[in-house]
Order: sequence, then C-alpha cells, then structure tokens
Amino acid sequence: KDAKAYEELWETFGAVMKEGIYEDYERRDQLMKLARFRSSTADGWRSLADYVAGMKTNQTEIYYLVGDSAERLKASPQLEAARARGLEVLLLTDPIDHFWTSSQPGFEGKPLRSLSKGDVDLSLIPLAETEGATPAETPATDTDALVARLKVALGDTVSDVRASKRLVTSAVCLVAPGGGPDRGLEKLLARQERGPGTRPVLEINTGHALVKGISARSAGADETEIKELAGLLLDQAYILEGEAPADPALFAERMNRLLVKALGA
Repeated sequence: KDAKAYEELWETFGAVMKEGIYEDYERRDQLMKLARFRSSTADGWRSLADYVAGMKTNQTEIYYLVGDSAERLKASPQLEAARARGLEVLLLTDPIDHFWTSSQPGFEGKPLRSLSKGDVDLSLIPLAETEGATPAETPATDTDALVARLKVALGDTVSDVRASKRLVTSAVCLVAPGGGPDRGLEKLLARQERGPGTRPVLEINTGHALVKGISARSAGADETEIKELAGLLLDQAYILEGEAPADPALFAERMNRLLVKALGA
C-alpha cells in the first residue's frame, strides 16, 4: 500500500524473498506478486503485474535476462530484437535470479522466457517504429553454406551455429542451447566448476555487413582463412558478453594478421 516504503524493504530483503520463489513452491504465486524488478524500458522498480499490463500485440511471454549488472545487460546483443519492438525485458542481477528462473515460473498464465537461451523468434510482434515492417537488412547470399562452413571451422568449441532471430545491429552473440540452463546460469556454474560445461550456440546476424562479407569471402577461401574468420566471430561474441576470449593471445594474433592484410602492410 505504501509503494515507497515497500521499495525500501525490497531493496534490503528482495534477494532473500526471491529465495522463497525458488524454494517454497506453495507460496510461489504470492511471492511472484510481491517481487519487484528493474527493466530495460522503465525507471524504478516494476512488478510483474506492471509488466503484463504493458505487454505488446502478439506478446505471450515475459522476457528477462540475468547477469552481473543492469547496465551490462542493457548493452547485451541478446536484447536487440526486443528493443527494436519496444518490448520490456526484466534485468535480473542477483545471484539467486539464476536459480529461481530455472524452475520455469510463470505469472498470470504468462511464462517467463530467457533471451539468452534457445531459439527466440519475436517476428510476430510488430517493430516499434513501423508496425508490420521487417528489418531493412538483407541476409547473406548463401546463409546455409556459411553456417555449414563455420560449424566445421569451430568444431567442438560450440554446440551449434545458426542464423539469429534476436540480433539487429550486432554481428554475433552466444546463447545457451534449449533444454538446459540459460547462458547466465551456465557461466555461473562453470565458474564454480559445478556445471557440465555445455558448449554455447553461436548465432550470426546474416544481415550484418561483416557476416555478409565473410559469406562472400568464404566461397573462395581455404579452410585456414575460414578458421581465422570463424575464430574471430566467436571471440567477438565472448567479448560482447563481457568475457575474455578462450585464448586472448590467439585472438590478438588473428586480429593482427587480418589488420596487416587489410592495410596492405
């Protein structure tokens, strides 16, 4: 009833209350109503009721991202398709958020959906600028051939390579495969050496100039060059997540070789 006083309470005890969402199934619905969140489109704290009231045409899920800070999450490439459609995304930054969201809760019949896991397709939700419009970018001329070559070049460093439906301005991003933990929980468990070490999925933006350039180049490139380009795409995806490339020295060597070649030095 006193929103300001409750927000002060939430800021102090919110993380503990979210432990109840994870551990106390009988009271989960009550606790979900009491929970408050930061989001990508609004200042201050938001309830799930606030979120549902603002859902867009054809939106059926409550979208969220989990990470270390709200500012870093706002810059995530995984957010791009949602931002293009004016969709609100909950930005979760408490360690417990990795766990209660993994239990696949919902609110008022709307499931919560991580934007860092599985194949996300928001194409049925109109773009914010012009309803019904499609992105102006055209895909790479031979997407299937490019994806196939990238898969071979990257080998077992990724679980899959696929054309992305969530990227708009970035060339690449990493997501978790469907059926397991989302990308945030996977990284947390890996740091604690508690997870299975699931390999990420590399998604490529087939309308991005870099990806289209690599697609055009790949037709006449040998396997060594494709491996260089694929490795740089994967390293870029790690950097966009705020992570270091798997081999920073190799990343620097690859980058230097390509820059020297491009500069004609």
